[in-house]
Amino acid sequence: MDDFDAIRDRRGTWSVQWDGIADRFGVSDLLPFTISDMDFASPPEVLDALRARIDHGVFGYTDWRLGGSGGFREAVRHWYATRFDTAIDIESLVYAPSVLSQLSQLLQMWTGPGDGVVVHTPTYDGFRKAVTGLGRELRGVPVGDTEALERELARPDSRMLLLCSPHNPTGRVWTEKELTDFRELAERHGATVVSDEIHADLTADGHRHVPWSRIAEPGRGRGWALVTSGTKAFNFPALSGSYGIIGDPDERTEFLRRMETAEGLASPAVLSLTAHIAAYRHGASWLDELRRYVAGTMAMVGERLRAGLPGVDWTPPQAGYLAWIDLRPLGIDEARLQEELVRREKVAIMPGGTYGTPGFVRLNVGCPRAKAERGVDALVRAAARLRTDGA
Repeated sequence: MDDFDAIRDRRGTWSVQWDGIADRFGVSDLLPFTISDMDFASPPEVLDALRARIDHGVFGYTDWRLGGSGGFREAVRHWYATRFDTAIDIESLVYAPSVLSQLSQLLQMWTGPGDGVVVHTPTYDGFRKAVTGLGRELRGVPVGDTEALERELARPDSRMLLLCSPHNPTGRVWTEKELTDFRELAERHGATVVSDEIHADLTADGHRHVPWSRIAEPGRGRGWALVTSGTKAFNFPALSGSYGIIGDPDERTEFLRRMETAEGLASPAVLSLTAHIAAYRHGASWLDELRRYVAGTMAMVGERLRAGLPGVDWTPPQAGYLAWIDLRPLGIDEARLQEELVRREKVAIMPGGTYGTPGFVRLNVGCPRAKAERGVDALVRAAARLRTDGA
């Protein structure tokens, strides 16, 4: 059993969350609960595989399609069969350095400058940067508002529905019916669909993630992609590496052509392939332990919020280690709350405005419970002070 309570000092490791805190908050001596990576070591099985590969000592050009039954594609097929009860055709797989690099290529394949890309709000900030950075228009609809979703998709220049499944930052796990409704709406209005499923492996007990490939196949073959990675759940994002499923052979060929020629990315990072294979073949037990630990931490967050901020009605997310907390009932100004958190409490917690929804905070509790306790207690103290002051 992994020791998720162990404290690992990440300072001085070029960590965005720890060493890069001043870039976002202007202060360096903060306890961070920000970017969505975890403070846990990767599974022992992954670390052992990486050490063995490093000991080999040769790191020449690699091909993610090689390896046969012991290779990357077969490991993905095994994971989807055992984790999601879903059959994967390995010929439908593609590879790229990151989920966002896949999204960038798909946006350029399926949309043009000025076209609309429909997303759910609140919205993962990486989506906003990718979409607007390419000159497309981000069109947000509130989570759960089907009428608004159809209204935006019905606009003649709305070319893509960009899903986060499970949803970041709310942690919502879409039901199979919701996903089927999304597919039917996209088909009706001629929109392509990209489903980012990087948080799928972190779905909580009692909820079921349905891969978009299962939803899309009964409909049309063209105009959809599932993009994901094992880096989130097994905590090795710095190794890079992601993969996707593109159902249509011609679209898949075009995607790979763009990645391998226009972007010059024919050879993936070998340590990423190594880590993915080990995680998908041998990491299931570790992942289940992690999910149970995070569930316990989320229960602690709920208890402390109820005790310290009775006006806040919060329930744990259906997936992930990000607590999305609605503080609007307290009537607290977001800027003042951030000032309290940073200057007085010395913690960094992401404001809801980053995701287009002021009045919330996103608290990363993918960390030892003692650290998570410090974060939620700091949030409770800061919010309680401002509420008492009538802010």
